[in-house]
Formats: sequence, structure tokens, C-alpha cells
Amino acid sequence: MLVTQPESIQRQARGPRIGLAVAGGGPVGLIYEVGALRALDEALEGIDFNDLDVYVGVSAGAVVAALLANQMKTGQICHTFISNESEEHPLDPQIFLTPAFGEYWRRLLSVPKLLWESCRRYLQNPLDSSFLQSLTRLGQALPSGVFDNEPIYEYLSRMWSAPGRSDDFRQLPNKLYVVAVDLDTGESVKFGAPGYDRVRISRAVQASTALPGLYPPVKIDGRYFVDGALRKTMHASVALQEGLDLLFCLNPLVPFDARLAAAAGRPTQVGRLVEGGLPAVLSQTFRALIHSRLQVGMEKYNTEFEHSDVILFEPNRDDAKMFFTNVFSFSGRRWVCEHAYQTTRQDLLARRAELEPILARHGIRMRLDVLEDRDRHYYSSLRNQRGLVAPTPYRGRLVRELSATLDRLEEITSGTRG
Repeated sequence: MLVTQPESIQRQARGPRIGLAVAGGGPVGLIYEVGALRALDEALEGIDFNDLDVYVGVSAGAVVAALLANQMKTGQICHTFISNESEEHPLDPQIFLTPAFGEYWRRLLSVPKLLWESCRRYLQNPLDSSFLQSLTRLGQALPSGVFDNEPIYEYLSRMWSAPGRSDDFRQLPNKLYVVAVDLDTGESVKFGAPGYDRVRISRAVQASTALPGLYPPVKIDGRYFVDGALRKTMHASVALQEGLDLLFCLNPLVPFDARLAAAAGRPTQVGRLVEGGLPAVLSQTFRALIHSRLQVGMEKYNTEFEHSDVILFEPNRDDAKMFFTNVFSFSGRRWVCEHAYQTTRQDLLARRAELEPILARHGIRMRLDVLEDRDRHYYSSLRNQRGLVAPTPYRGRLVRELSATLDRLEEITSGTRG
């Protein structure tokens, strides 16, 4: 999908100001964004995604935005998060799904006190409520999160403490904003802005990705923060307020339209979403809620930021593969990345007539030689990076065929599990 707005009245003498806003979407959303960015990085000439004026990240998108702002190339991100070939920062997907044992234990220890207070309250006023109603205080003993997000913080902290990178907002060459929500006030906080730029980037990202119910709130300077998507889906206005000429937006989650999929001849796992049970119903509800907020925000930008061009990339509404993939799964990351890579390339070509004039205004050109290369994959141009040896044409063909077969097998098994 593409949303555009009128051209800036006058471009600054030093060139256009360009930014990137990235929404959340769990581990799968992160991988989708990596694949989409890899496609944009290869297909667009005249733009450096490591040298944009402003980066804004929310939830899983905060990870992607912070990686780019920290000078990690899209190829390096693929090596680390998709292929898991990084010797410097090997990734264990289990860091996303580590049980919050410390939280469990702390809440368990509170049970005797809560039980005693509940019984005492009932005995003092037995006519005010039933005994079962008095026990509602035991709800405080439930963990505030199923998984521990401290391993995520520790991994990112190590990555951004390496030579040439920084875990300090103030030391980055360009502006980075990571948005989280204060749990006690419901206020959105822009980490990286004055007054909030002393917080470590890794800690801010941990806070922005703390989805309530899954991860515990993150304590920073005496305040508790949760997922930044609670207030807005993307917080693109944070970037636009910096006076940008062009803003790229990535959103990995959209509601699924089964009728469009059927009309396009794309089979789904179920005839109607209700047949998919509670997971499908909840997924559609969640996606519809966050996407409706995104649409409202985009419409407001037409008047609030009329001199900025805004381009939004997201999956198609009839994309059953993305909808039926478990948002919190990390096992199918290779095929999700490849799927995002290819669909983004197709989107660029399909909207060429609309996109080219907009991009040209900001000195950006579409590389048709890259976009029209049918044998190209997200990993095609990565073979010579990080010491990898470029295969011979014959070996390359075998590698492509084997990789495609393995990706397809992983896609089938992942779809079965989801």
C-alpha cells in the first residue's frame, strides 16, 4: 500500500531531509521489516538507509530503527537475524521466549500475604461481599509478563557496545527516537528526545517492545514503560515534526481480507476466519484495531504535514501467508524475510508510475535492473560479505534450488504449526 502527500514547497539547499518510521509486529513483524528494507536498499539508488535524518521505531520496529541508526547495513542485519551467520553477535531465538522465572517467583511469594488480607477483609465485612469476591485481590499475584525481556536488553546492549557502535542516543550521527508508553499515565515517551536521551538505547528498545501480558513492564528512572504501540501504531508524526521532505514507513501487520484472497485465487487454511478458532479471531481483531489507527493517522498527515511526502509499505490485505504465520514465531524467519523481500519488490514495480516521480523529487532512482531480476533473493548479494565465498554459477544454481526447497518446506511446517 502507498500513501503519498504533496511535495515540499522548497527543498533545503543541502538536499532533502529523509526519515524512516517503523511499526511493531512481534518477531515476525521484525523479520518482515528486515526483508522489506533489504529490497528497498537494493532497489533504490540515491538513498543510504544508514544515513537518514531521522529514525523512529515502535515495539519490534524499534529494534530495526536502532540497528540502522547504529550503522548496521541491511546485509549485516540479514546475516545476524535471518541467516544467523554472525560470528560477532550470534543470535539465539530463545532470547525472545525465555520464561520470566524471576517474575513468577516474586508474584508467588506475595500469595500468602494477599490471601491473608483477602480473608481478613471478608471477616471484617462478611455482608459487603462474598468470600469469592474477597479473593479477587489474588489477581495481584498473577505475573505481569509470561516471558523475560531482560535477555533481549542484554543481547542488544552487547551488540551496541561493540567498537564503532553506540548504546547512547547522543553519540549517534543521526536522530533516533524509540517510543514507549508510561504504564501509570498512558503517556507516550520519546526516548532519544531531550530529557530522555540519557537512557541507554537497548533499555529504551526493551521498554518499547514490552507487550503487556507477554513481557513485564520495564523500569526506567522509577517509571514503568510498556509497548509504544499502545498509543499509536507507528508514531510517524514524531519523524514528520522534524521537518522532513520524505518519510518511508513500514507496517508489517494488516487485517486479512478473505474475499480478496479468494478472488485472487490464493487458497487459505480455512474457509472463514471463524473456522480458525480463537487465534484467528484474535489476530484479525488486533490487526484491524492497530491498522484503523494507522489509517486515521495517515489521513491527518495530509493537512498537518502537507509539505512532506509519505510512502507506506505494508503487506497486501489478501496476503494469507503473513496472516496465518504466528506473529511470535521465529522459526520461519527465512521464508518470511524472502516473502517480504519479493512482495516489496513487486510493490515497487506495480507502483512504478506513481512512485518514480515522488522519489525523483528527492534525488532517488528506482533500479529496474535489480527489480526485474527474477533470480534475485534477499541473500543473493550477501555472498561476498563477511568473508563468504561467491559460488560458481553451477554451485549457485544448486544453492538457490536447495534453499528454495528448504524455505518451502519450512513454510509448510510453519503454517501447519500456526
